[in-house]
Amino acid sequence: MTEISRSGAAPRRGAPPPAPAPPRAAAKAGGRRAETRLKLFTAAVEVIAEQGYTAATVEAIAERAGVAKGTVFYNFGSKEALFAAMLDHGIEHLAGVLADAASGGPGPAVPDRDAGRTGRDGAGGPAAPGGGTALDALDAVVMAQLRFFEEYGAFARVLLAEMWRTAWQSAVARLRDQVLGVYAGVLRRAVAEGLVREGLDVETAATAVFGMVVTVSIERRALHPDRPLEELHATLADLLHRRVTG
Repeated sequence: MTEISRSGAAPRRGAPPPAPAPPRAAAKAGGRRAETRLKLFTAAVEVIAEQGYTAATVEAIAERAGVAKGTVFYNFGSKEALFAAMLDHGIEHLAGVLADAASGGPGPAVPDRDAGRTGRDGAGGPAAPGGGTALDALDAVVMAQLRFFEEYGAFARVLLAEMWRTAWQSAVARLRDQVLGVYAGVLRRAVAEGLVREGLDVETAATAVFGMVVTVSIERRALHPDRPLEELHATLADLLHRRVTG
């Protein structure tokens, strides 16, 4: 069938194809789609945190996002694909925040436990390139994770409750490589600096520290929302320093 132009006249044979949309228009459309996807990620994590993955419906997620149900399927195809993409997005964001904290210089100040030792964290040892030790970097990463889950509490609950299902093993692998990898890298640095005992299983230790911070973040949000993050951080730092350096 001959294509009809907007004017109603058939295009001339051999006429050039219509010009593509201007780059600015294409960028604007891409920006709108990215904004819609972000709204759906936010709605999905909230609904799933409240109801659980199985009970959460596409209708409920679309309603929370303020879009039509078809928008979910247009952007992701299914609830499963939306959840997987949401996990990827959240894990990538968290990994970036923690990596920045690990490489951004000294972490939050922690009171010295032993006046006879040196360093912001009360532990001796050579300085890291950013001016602090690896334990300073560990403190900074822990605080960054606390602050991340302060802002994105629903994502913390979803991570703890839902992502360990067999269906999401690829997301678990990304969490291990990208997020736990930040902790493992800092702990390896601490071993190299002589701040942590040799022979420490850094992979297991990284998982333990990450899980501890997730659990404490959720407990604070549910039971002690007024407790300052700095107080929570000081307790975690004290516990970590005494255990990993012993």
